[in-house]
Amino acid sequence: MGLIETLRFRVLPYWKTYVLVLLPLILLPLPVIGQGKEARAGYVIIIMAVFWMTEALPLAITSLLPVVLFPLLGIMGTGKVCTAYMKETNMMFIGGLMVALTIEHCNLHKRIALRVLLLVGASPRWLMLGFMLTTMFLSMWISNTATTAMMVPIVEAVVQELFKDGEEEMKREPNVRMVPDGMSTCSSNNTLEIDLDSSESQNLEAVSIDSIADVGKSCQELTAASADQRSYSCTTHEYKQTIRTCVLMSIAYSSNIGGTGSLIGSSPQLALKGILDELYGSAPGLNFASWMAFNVPGMLINTFLAWIWLQCLFLGFKRTTADDNTQAAVIKKLIRRKYEELGPMTFHELATLILFILCVALWFFRDPQFITGWAEFLPAVEVDDATAVMTIVLLLFIIPAKPRFWNRDTAERNRAGPSPALLEWKLVQDRLPWGIVLLLGGGFALSDASKASGLSSWLGDQLAVLSFLPPFAIMLIICIMTAAVTEVASNTATANILLPILAEMAVTIKVNPLFLMLPATVTCSYAFMLPVATPPNAIVFAAGRMNPTDMVKAGLLMNIVCVVVICVLMASFGSFMFGFDEFPDWAVPQVKNATMTTLSQFSNCTSP
Repeated sequence: MGLIETLRFRVLPYWKTYVLVLLPLILLPLPVIGQGKEARAGYVIIIMAVFWMTEALPLAITSLLPVVLFPLLGIMGTGKVCTAYMKETNMMFIGGLMVALTIEHCNLHKRIALRVLLLVGASPRWLMLGFMLTTMFLSMWISNTATTAMMVPIVEAVVQELFKDGEEEMKREPNVRMVPDGMSTCSSNNTLEIDLDSSESQNLEAVSIDSIADVGKSCQELTAASADQRSYSCTTHEYKQTIRTCVLMSIAYSSNIGGTGSLIGSSPQLALKGILDELYGSAPGLNFASWMAFNVPGMLINTFLAWIWLQCLFLGFKRTTADDNTQAAVIKKLIRRKYEELGPMTFHELATLILFILCVALWFFRDPQFITGWAEFLPAVEVDDATAVMTIVLLLFIIPAKPRFWNRDTAERNRAGPSPALLEWKLVQDRLPWGIVLLLGGGFALSDASKASGLSSWLGDQLAVLSFLPPFAIMLIICIMTAAVTEVASNTATANILLPILAEMAVTIKVNPLFLMLPATVTCSYAFMLPVATPPNAIVFAAGRMNPTDMVKAGLLMNIVCVVVICVLMASFGSFMFGFDEFPDWAVPQVKNATMTTLSQFSNCTSP
């Protein structure tokens, strides 16, 4: 007991301190005994990987370790390390976040969400799909966390409305007992009996409703009480909890999946773009247009499968009844009322929407490959996506949010002082996730150091033992391992560590680097099992007061399904798009050129 108490009160509360102090000491023989820069770079990468996974230090602070350790260990100079934190990809990410902040600031995302929910219909089955499609679309462009946080209150309002009639019914008929569908019979005296105490009866909020995904009758028949049936009684709170769990979980799933649909949807794909640009330039042909052309079909497939799976697991299927149509009308009225509360579209929203569409068009048509991109009309220099988005950002800071000519109110038109801009710096300063920017930069610094030290080449050679396996099997193994790691580690950190290794491994086993790197990047966002895996998971877990077992049970199959879908797409549609049948020429010169450069430098140093 003494040992247990010591561990409980003196060790466990300070476990982060022990990790921070002991891990570098335990790994110290690696840079001391190991020969060359590879061992020293490996020392830093292992420390950062453990710190990222355990969060012994904040993720952003761990990302700054390369600035300290790489120069001190003789791996890279301070100037070269620091430039990794503000590459073109980082600038594109910052610009995309500013556009997303503007959308959130003017409530355009809420207007889009409510409008889509009105269009898809208000029957429970289609309402759930509407939630998922809306969340998926918004997550392609704005933060997954912001999308989920915005959708959760809407879900709660809909669930409350579903049970509103039941609460009124309970007030009118106090002798009510509710049992699951298929377990009710009528007694001979046709009396109703309540199987709840008084405190619970005050919290009852629903009878005879359909759940969000055509949930089935779900404990909604009024029954005559009998002693042997009381074991089946359940409270409306339990019904509501089942509905809430299902719909909130669908929000988290569609948010994670939707983040893979565009190049700015999640940070792992930006990490991929930055590493590919560093290693191969624009040769791989991966840009905004090609990413969407490949990943949007997989995103839609996974969202649809998630919709089906959650219904099977939590709700079931049944035909729509007259009561269902009545409830659908109530829900549609609620959504319409919330939409009308937003009022007419303001100039702020309209201008933001136009600039957002213009930004996506500039990204998509910069180098679409099926037609001449606008960047090709500027052949003197290379124009990338950061230039396009920063142009839009400048306009956001210039255009007024409330121009006088737009306002019909005389007092508003005669107000003193200029109008605020569509986006103001204080909002950016307060709400931009600067930590993610540092996290991306830390990953690029690791990639540069792995390449400069030769660690990536060494790891690629060690992984060459897998060359006897078919390429599809290797890709499947990598995706399964990535899906497991990203459940307990940041998806960006996972991508930063894994992608440089996969690039070298692909060259070693003679497959297109995209064949391994692209599915691994997408899989970094497939974290559905644990509340800590992604911010959307954590938000819905807390909002729905879920059972962790339910999340693990539902998420396990979703992980498997999404991994299988991305691997099948890579072997079929991906091979058509990127040409995976042959080892590309653009991947070969990188190794040769690096070798020739090294030999040339050695020759210059040894020549008299």
